[in-house]
Amino acid sequence: MAPLPDGFSYAEWNATYNALSFGIAAMGSATIFFCLQLPNVTKNYRTALTITGIVTLIATYHYIRIFNSWSEAFTVASKDGGDYTVQLTGAPFNDGYRYVDWLLTVPLLLIELILVMKLPQAETVSLSWKLGLASALMVALGYPGEIQEDLAVRWFWWCLSMIPFCYVVFTLAVGLAEATSKQPSPAAASLASAARYLTVLSWCTYPFVYMVKSVGLAGPAATMYEQVGYSLADVLAKAVFGVLIWAIAAEKSAVEESGKLLPN
Repeated sequence: MAPLPDGFSYAEWNATYNALSFGIAAMGSATIFFCLQLPNVTKNYRTALTITGIVTLIATYHYIRIFNSWSEAFTVASKDGGDYTVQLTGAPFNDGYRYVDWLLTVPLLLIELILVMKLPQAETVSLSWKLGLASALMVALGYPGEIQEDLAVRWFWWCLSMIPFCYVVFTLAVGLAEATSKQPSPAAASLASAARYLTVLSWCTYPFVYMVKSVGLAGPAATMYEQVGYSLADVLAKAVFGVLIWAIAAEKSAVEESGKLLPN
């Protein structure tokens, strides 16, 4: 929980306010959608879709907490119909909710992808443990640097967190390629491939946003870019990714129900 810099313009405050609002709306809507779609997939894929809904539910809760913390940290007023002024209230802005969210949801994101691909049980268990632990370690290593103002310390923890990050990204991009090609229909294979690469793309956003405060940006502008960047990346990595998980589950359910499932 680092203190906020003073001197926010209304545009900087409002951009963050809107990004956090968008996060709540996207995650909440996705949660409702996944709950409604659960009966429409076969039981083989309900666990994956349930986890998808849990991920967006957890994210919705934490985005509400971040949004409330942001709102309480400022007073925004317009005097005599003039421009809005933004002042700190002295209440702390707790961005630690974001890391709690990631620690819970990032491993689940990878597990839901593995489950919906319906790999052999031994491979499913092995990959779930390896990727889940690696992603949790990545988040845990990133937090000490996030709360530091010393740029050398931030870079140190960024480099450490990139070790498990690179392992997870490599596994998604290369390690699961063969499993993707074995999906029961071309549509399912295409969707599984899109889910893998969307994860890689959205995940690659986080290290760059993390480095915002390490490349010359500081003060309110850096805080705004960080909050907006993380919020957009989260929506891609959770809500949009979850829609792809649902699409894979729906496609494979349709194939199974039509009796066209290819032999392993």
